[in-house]
Amino acid sequence: MRWSAIAGLAGVLLAGCMVGPDYVKPKVEAPAAYVYEPKDTAQTANTEWWKQFGDPVLDNLIADALTHNYNVKIAAANVEAAAGVLTQTRAPLYPQVNYQGNAARLRQSQNTAIPASSPNPANNYQVLAGATWEIDLWGRVRRLTQAAQANLLATEEARRGVILSLVASVGTGYLQLRGLDQQLTISKDTLEAYAKSLKLFELKFQHGQISQMNVEQVKVQYQTAAAQIPIIRQQIVQTENALSILLGRNPGPIPRGKGLLELTLPAVPAGLPSELLERRPDLLQSEQLLIAANAQIGAAKAQYYPSISLTAAFGVASSQLNSLFKGPAQVWSYGGSIIGPIFTGGAISGQVAQATAGQKAALLSYQFAIQSAFADVENALVTRQELAEQIVAQEALVKALREYSRLAYLQYNGGYAPYTDVLQAEQQLFPAELNLAAANTALLASVVRIYQVTGGGWVDIAQKTADAPPKPADASANVPVKPDSTGASDRIEVVMEGDTSVVNVYHGQGTGGVELRAPKSGWPPRVVVRLRGFASLASFTAESTSGKLKCATPKGESGRTEPVCQLGNTRIEAISKRPEYIEVVLPPSLLKIDSAPVEARWTEQSQPGATK
Repeated sequence: MRWSAIAGLAGVLLAGCMVGPDYVKPKVEAPAAYVYEPKDTAQTANTEWWKQFGDPVLDNLIADALTHNYNVKIAAANVEAAAGVLTQTRAPLYPQVNYQGNAARLRQSQNTAIPASSPNPANNYQVLAGATWEIDLWGRVRRLTQAAQANLLATEEARRGVILSLVASVGTGYLQLRGLDQQLTISKDTLEAYAKSLKLFELKFQHGQISQMNVEQVKVQYQTAAAQIPIIRQQIVQTENALSILLGRNPGPIPRGKGLLELTLPAVPAGLPSELLERRPDLLQSEQLLIAANAQIGAAKAQYYPSISLTAAFGVASSQLNSLFKGPAQVWSYGGSIIGPIFTGGAISGQVAQATAGQKAALLSYQFAIQSAFADVENALVTRQELAEQIVAQEALVKALREYSRLAYLQYNGGYAPYTDVLQAEQQLFPAELNLAAANTALLASVVRIYQVTGGGWVDIAQKTADAPPKPADASANVPVKPDSTGASDRIEVVMEGDTSVVNVYHGQGTGGVELRAPKSGWPPRVVVRLRGFASLASFTAESTSGKLKCATPKGESGRTEPVCQLGNTRIEAISKRPEYIEVVLPPSLLKIDSAPVEARWTEQSQPGATK
């Protein structure tokens, strides 16, 4: 067989272009700024913002939830399933090799018009190896692979969305729990005060100083506060149970840290509306679904064109087992086939119409999701702003009602006012105090909501806690990674994005390193290192037997904060800073064909005022 001729023919056939539209990112009209963004914002979108509350108990609860929550584990399993679908979808791009073996004994009828001339019965033994390859001339399989890869990335963004929602839910739930604790304290203190008043009024009634109506009025106050306590206790238990489920535990009590009024209000994260498209996992997921739907159009249109397949077989066949592997027993064949549609009754056009409509729906969903995201941020910002003003007014109201209640009670004791004045003042004070506690809770929770709707690099930091450290065997078939001891607290993860191998380094400490090794097939066309959670770099080096990339912040260039890179004596652009990570592109000259490893090391720029 002339395999070289077949390979050359396959190369020519594969040079064909893919049918269907290539994906073009839709244009988005993002507002220049948020209407209700406060003036005092901070660059905290890529930090563990929940630690700004200053409550270690909350920090531990979020860490436990990221480790044990079942929805996070389910989302991770969905990512693994999507990766399996991608592997299965792109399998037809490669030749399919199989084997078979047969052993049979056959007797033919001797009463036919043409009697058997060979020995009857006869034995037949066969051992065959075969190969088939459908040439993806029109790109059907490649379009399906694009769709499967986009679905994989969408599933990964869905997992990041679960993590985002989990952190926000745990934070909000804990704040609500502390708010209910505050309301319970207010109710108990009020009930205790009412109990003392009731006891005093009962003594006055026994001595004939007041009427029975006055006693019943105080009882109304007491029972109103008493009835509120079971409701709050019920809400506390329900909130604890909800938090327990988020933590991956059976329902039970939740530990407490600082009180509601002791918690620090976190700063609002800074960011432009256009950055929202790269921060929010749901928007990134929606775009990947649009990419997948766009690729399905090409896969459907490719069915209009003929499919070309190559087949080959080689093996041995003999009627005698002891002659099976001798020269005369060899059998082989090779050939090709072409098949295409002439009339399908609209089956293909119907699939094309479905794919086109699906792409249109995905585009509209993406655009709607973007507008909804902008609205989410505006709503969260205005909620925080108005709650801050509401709390000021509510505090003033509580202060005024307390003074009103005090003066009314003095006038009642002096005989200048009826007890109904006291009753009216205290009936307004109790719910006002509860409302103030609820407003303080809502203000803290509104900041949680802002971080949830704006997204940010903190999701990657949280994902670092949620994901178990990868085993060396699971790192990647494309660029195996062997972390060294200096980077032990950095989590390394390698993924493929098209023809690019991406080495994700999730921040663990200021200094780290990793050793990159190529697979047996050699280095991919492009290898990049993405440092996630790093504020800025002081230095970065990558070295192999063929050279060394050295990046460092120059001292002589005023105003420059990012490192300048040199490959040997040549200055190159290798580092770029993105909203979510710092990316370093490894020069191709370091990636030798002999699969020599590349040792990469990095040092984070120390921040002013940082403590070690």
